[in-house]
Amino acid sequence: MNPHTGTGPPPRTGDRAPSRPVRTPPPPARLALRPPTFPPGPLCGAWWPHTDDLMAELPALTEAFDATRGRVSRMASHRDTWPAAPCDLPVPGHTVKAAWFASGFDPHMIRLFSYGVGRWDLLVVPPRTESATAARLMAAAADPALHLTASELLAAELHDPPKETP
Repeated sequence: MNPHTGTGPPPRTGDRAPSRPVRTPPPPARLALRPPTFPPGPLCGAWWPHTDDLMAELPALTEAFDATRGRVSRMASHRDTWPAAPCDLPVPGHTVKAAWFASGFDPHMIRLFSYGVGRWDLLVVPPRTESATAARLMAAAADPALHLTASELLAAELHDPPKETP
């Protein structure tokens, strides 16, 4: 008998509505940016995403830019950089329009555009990069004195890594 109505069998514990899955917020973007007072070079900094899932990573990146550099409205990247290449990328509060290039665009870079504020070309440090290597790449990409493209910077790091001191 149901104690609440006096009819039917008692409710089973498994009859409750399933609870919603708890969504954990994405981790903050790992970002290193060139100081805004310096003229732009081939790169404005670096971004080290946690995964290669752009749909999961872009919200944290745009949040960092929205708060400090202006709302990101568009982005461009090489088609081979990300497994999925949708044209509309939902982020909190708006949608970022994406342009995908098959050639003529550095495959290790992402370009962000902000309404009337500017554009930022960022080295995309591969997600599975070792921490010390990623730190060197991010510092180099944000260094105003360094004038390498994203691909040149990655090639320099991979072909001429720092020597271990004895």
